[in-house]
Amino acid sequence: MSQLSETRPHQIPLIKVLPDLEKLMSQTGKKILFVGIGNLLKQDDGAGVYISRKIKKRKNIDTLTVEVSIENYIGKINSLRPDILILIDCIDVNEPPGTALLLPVENIMDLTFNTHNISLKNISGFFKAETFILGIQPVSIDFGENISYLVRSVSNEIINLINRR
Repeated sequence: MSQLSETRPHQIPLIKVLPDLEKLMSQTGKKILFVGIGNLLKQDDGAGVYISRKIKKRKNIDTLTVEVSIENYIGKINSLRPDILILIDCIDVNEPPGTALLLPVENIMDLTFNTHNISLKNISGFFKAETFILGIQPVSIDFGENISYLVRSVSNEIINLINRR
Protein backbone atom coordinates (compact mmCIF):
# COMPACT_ATOMS: atom_id res chain seq x y z
CA MET A 1 0.00 0.00 0.00
CA SER A 2 1.29 3.44 -0.91
CA GLN A 3 0.56 6.89 0.47
CA LEU A 4 -0.10 10.18 -1.26
CA SER A 5 2.56 12.85 -0.82
CA GLU A 6 2.09 15.80 1.51
CA THR A 7 1.48 18.10 -1.45
CA ARG A 8 -1.51 16.12 -2.58
CA PRO A 9 -3.60 17.14 -5.55
CA HIS A 10 -7.34 17.65 -5.32
CA GLN A 11 -8.96 14.34 -4.43
CA ILE A 12 -10.66 12.65 -7.36
CA PRO A 13 -13.80 10.66 -6.52
CA LEU A 14 -14.58 7.56 -8.59
CA ILE A 15 -16.99 9.57 -10.74
CA LYS A 16 -13.98 11.67 -11.87
CA VAL A 17 -11.49 8.80 -12.05
CA LEU A 18 -13.53 6.94 -14.64
CA PRO A 19 -13.57 9.84 -17.18
CA ASP A 20 -9.87 10.55 -16.49
CA LEU A 21 -9.03 6.89 -17.05
CA GLU A 22 -11.15 6.81 -20.19
CA LYS A 23 -9.38 9.93 -21.50
CA LEU A 24 -5.98 8.35 -20.82
CA MET A 25 -7.05 5.15 -22.55
CA SER A 26 -8.39 7.01 -25.60
CA GLN A 27 -4.94 8.20 -26.64
CA THR A 28 -4.75 6.56 -30.05
CA GLY A 29 -1.63 4.66 -30.91
CA LYS A 30 -0.55 4.39 -27.25
CA LYS A 31 0.09 1.00 -25.70
CA ILE A 32 -1.12 0.86 -22.10
CA LEU A 33 0.11 -1.68 -19.57
CA PHE A 34 -1.91 -2.17 -16.38
CA VAL A 35 0.14 -3.71 -13.55
CA GLY A 36 -1.70 -5.26 -10.59
CA ILE A 37 0.08 -4.80 -7.27
CA GLY A 38 -0.96 -6.03 -3.84
CA ASN A 39 -0.99 -8.67 -1.18
CA LEU A 40 -3.82 -11.17 -1.60
CA LEU A 41 -3.59 -12.08 2.10
CA LYS A 42 -4.28 -8.51 3.30
CA GLN A 43 -7.93 -8.02 2.29
CA ASP A 44 -8.34 -4.84 0.21
CA ASP A 45 -4.62 -4.69 -0.58
CA GLY A 46 -5.46 -7.39 -3.14
CA ALA A 47 -7.58 -4.96 -5.21
CA GLY A 48 -4.81 -4.23 -7.73
CA VAL A 49 -4.32 -7.94 -8.36
CA TYR A 50 -8.10 -8.49 -8.58
CA ILE A 51 -8.41 -5.77 -11.23
CA SER A 52 -5.38 -6.81 -13.30
CA ARG A 53 -6.56 -10.42 -13.49
CA LYS A 54 -9.91 -9.34 -14.96
CA ILE A 55 -8.63 -6.95 -17.64
CA LYS A 56 -9.08 -8.28 -21.18
CA LYS A 57 -5.86 -8.04 -23.18
CA ARG A 58 -6.17 -6.33 -26.55
CA LYS A 59 -3.92 -4.84 -29.21
CA ASN A 60 -3.14 -1.69 -27.19
CA ILE A 61 -4.08 -2.94 -23.70
CA ASP A 62 -1.92 -5.38 -21.80
CA THR A 63 -1.88 -6.49 -18.18
CA LEU A 64 0.61 -7.98 -15.78
CA THR A 65 0.04 -9.16 -12.21
CA VAL A 66 3.08 -8.73 -9.95
CA GLU A 67 1.48 -8.96 -6.48
CA VAL A 68 4.05 -7.64 -3.94
CA SER A 69 7.20 -8.10 -6.03
CA ILE A 70 7.14 -5.36 -8.66
CA GLU A 71 10.93 -5.01 -8.41
CA ASN A 72 11.24 -8.52 -9.88
CA TYR A 73 9.30 -7.41 -12.98
CA ILE A 74 11.21 -4.28 -14.04
CA GLY A 75 12.78 -6.01 -17.05
CA LYS A 76 9.52 -7.69 -18.03
CA ILE A 77 7.57 -4.40 -17.82
CA ASN A 78 10.15 -2.56 -19.94
CA SER A 79 10.31 -5.44 -22.44
CA LEU A 80 6.56 -5.06 -23.05
CA ARG A 81 7.37 -1.48 -24.20
CA PRO A 82 4.26 0.34 -22.97
CA ASP A 83 3.79 4.01 -23.73
CA ILE A 84 1.69 4.40 -20.59
CA LEU A 85 2.15 2.35 -17.43
CA ILE A 86 -0.69 2.26 -14.90
CA LEU A 87 0.18 0.70 -11.54
CA ILE A 88 -2.99 -0.46 -9.79
CA ASP A 89 -2.72 -0.60 -6.01
CA CYS A 90 -4.44 -0.03 -2.71
CA ILE A 91 -3.50 3.51 -1.61
CA ASP A 92 -3.87 5.34 1.70
CA VAL A 93 -5.10 8.88 1.03
CA ASN A 94 -7.02 9.39 4.28
CA GLU A 95 -10.26 9.55 2.33
CA PRO A 96 -13.45 7.50 2.64
CA PRO A 97 -12.99 3.83 1.72
CA GLY A 98 -13.56 3.23 -1.95
CA THR A 99 -12.15 6.59 -3.02
CA ALA A 100 -10.23 6.04 -6.24
CA LEU A 101 -7.41 8.21 -7.60
CA LEU A 102 -5.58 8.35 -10.89
CA LEU A 103 -2.42 10.39 -10.55
CA PRO A 104 1.16 10.64 -11.75
CA VAL A 105 3.55 8.48 -9.74
CA GLU A 106 5.45 11.61 -8.66
CA ASN A 107 2.55 12.40 -6.32
CA ILE A 108 3.18 9.27 -4.23
CA MET A 109 5.26 9.50 -1.06
CA ASP A 110 8.68 7.93 -1.20
CA LEU A 111 7.89 5.30 1.43
CA THR A 112 8.06 1.54 1.64
CA PHE A 113 5.27 -0.33 3.43
CA ASN A 114 5.07 -3.83 4.85
CA THR A 115 2.97 -5.06 1.92
CA HIS A 116 5.62 -4.05 -0.65
CA ASN A 117 9.36 -4.45 -0.74
CA ILE A 118 10.04 -1.05 -2.34
CA SER A 119 8.12 2.19 -2.82
CA LEU A 120 6.32 2.73 -6.11
CA LYS A 121 7.88 6.17 -6.47
CA ASN A 122 11.40 4.71 -6.19
CA ILE A 123 10.71 1.86 -8.57
CA SER A 124 9.06 4.11 -11.17
CA GLY A 125 12.46 5.57 -12.04
CA PHE A 126 13.35 2.26 -13.69
CA PHE A 127 10.43 2.40 -16.12
CA LYS A 128 10.69 3.97 -19.54
CA ALA A 129 6.95 4.68 -19.86
CA GLU A 130 4.88 7.56 -18.52
CA THR A 131 3.71 6.14 -15.16
CA PHE A 132 0.47 6.63 -13.24
CA ILE A 133 -1.03 5.16 -10.08
CA LEU A 134 -4.61 3.98 -10.11
CA GLY A 135 -5.24 3.71 -6.38
CA ILE A 136 -8.19 2.74 -4.23
CA GLN A 137 -8.60 3.68 -0.56
CA PRO A 138 -9.09 0.41 1.36
CA VAL A 139 -11.68 -0.46 3.97
CA SER A 140 -9.20 -2.83 5.64
CA ILE A 141 -5.76 -4.30 5.02
CA ASP A 142 -5.94 -6.70 7.96
CA PHE A 143 -5.06 -10.35 7.46
CA GLY A 144 -7.67 -12.07 5.32
CA GLU A 145 -8.27 -13.14 1.75
CA ASN A 146 -11.56 -11.35 0.99
CA ILE A 147 -11.75 -7.92 -0.60
CA SER A 148 -14.46 -5.77 1.01
CA TYR A 149 -17.76 -5.31 -0.81
CA LEU A 150 -17.12 -1.58 -1.30
CA VAL A 151 -13.61 -1.96 -2.75
CA ARG A 152 -14.75 -4.88 -4.93
CA SER A 153 -17.62 -2.72 -6.29
CA VAL A 154 -15.28 0.16 -7.14
CA SER A 155 -12.82 -2.33 -8.66
CA ASN A 156 -15.59 -3.81 -10.83
CA GLU A 157 -16.51 -0.35 -12.16
CA ILE A 158 -12.88 0.23 -13.10
CA ILE A 159 -12.66 -3.20 -14.76
CA ASN A 160 -15.86 -2.55 -16.74
CA LEU A 161 -14.50 0.76 -18.05
CA ILE A 162 -11.17 -0.75 -19.09
CA ASN A 163 -12.79 -3.76 -20.76
CA ARG A 164 -15.36 -1.81 -22.76
CA ARG A 165 -12.78 0.62 -24.21
